[in-house]
Amino acid sequence: MKKLSLLLAAGVLILGACSDPSSTEESKEKAPSSDQNESKTVNEEPEKDEQPFKALEPSEDAVSLDKSLSEKEQQNIPDMQAALGGNPERSVPAGETLAKGVKDPSDGPLKEHRLVAYYGTPDSENMGILGELEPEEYMKKLKEQTQAYSDADPDRPAVPTIELITTMAQSEPGPDGDYVRMTSEENIEEYVELAEKHDALVLLDIQLGTDTVMEQVKMVEKWLKHPHVHLAIDTEFHVAEGEKPGEDLGQVDGKEIQKAVEYVSELTEKNNLPDKFVLVHQFTSDVLTNKEAIQPTDNVEVAINFDGWGASADKQALYGKYIRDEPIQYGAFKIFYNKDVPVMEPEDVLKMEPSPAIINYQ
Repeated sequence: MKKLSLLLAAGVLILGACSDPSSTEESKEKAPSSDQNESKTVNEEPEKDEQPFKALEPSEDAVSLDKSLSEKEQQNIPDMQAALGGNPERSVPAGETLAKGVKDPSDGPLKEHRLVAYYGTPDSENMGILGELEPEEYMKKLKEQTQAYSDADPDRPAVPTIELITTMAQSEPGPDGDYVRMTSEENIEEYVELAEKHDALVLLDIQLGTDTVMEQVKMVEKWLKHPHVHLAIDTEFHVAEGEKPGEDLGQVDGKEIQKAVEYVSELTEKNNLPDKFVLVHQFTSDVLTNKEAIQPTDNVEVAINFDGWGASADKQALYGKYIRDEPIQYGAFKIFYNKDVPVMEPEDVLKMEPSPAIINYQ
């Protein structure tokens, strides 16, 4: 068993997990129409729906990133991010979200936009900002934080995103014995509708416990059929039989993540949905094995989210290790309002390489 208290990464004490599962809360084609005067080919497919979100427009006085950064900042990655070694010169331009040599053949939300998410569950005030505020107040604060990123990089306007913990890891096995409790369908529906009302996106986060990735994905499938709903996978809370989330460090094989990516891809294609993305949480190498097995598809983007908490210098260095040096497609970065020292400003976040396509706050 790998115990959380013993973890080290690259000489740096691991910064911490994205949430605390110590809570003991109780359980878990339509055929084309014919026209007498026109003929259509049998294999003609209906057009996909357009992406259902609206990015927040930059303020009138917003300045593009290439003008706001100094020449040195445009050429070199931050010293803190270079701390683990390697070439300090950028391999992609400042602000570029795709890793070097990686392409995005989809029309997904990350291709031309940046997402800003607030993480949590209405079931707990201790699991993130979502549980601390009433829904409309939460959206107001989320939009304010999102606007800061649209202003910091007006060439890539930001989209407000709700990251809702859908299946929450528990310290007790619960009635199903899987150490997971599912958020109520009423709560999920409430936030799916809230996002739709505000032209925002929803990210359904699954924490696994002793359950499998695919079982959890199928539990939220009906919501993934909504055009504005996407998937996040919390690797650290997937534990083996006899282990406990939060006490023992979890682990997910990249091959299991890829099954979910391909499942979402097929779901998207079958239901003629706008292209989607899958976010994978990682705060140390041990929680995600066979990472190279994770590959985006033509209609599903993939982002790896560095979500440790602690000193900003350490966080930037480890983002370089797990995102820049182990590129899959996009990078994401989590910020903890109450645990990071200091809490990084949007301008500093965007200077990392590659620039995070998703920034989520807890």
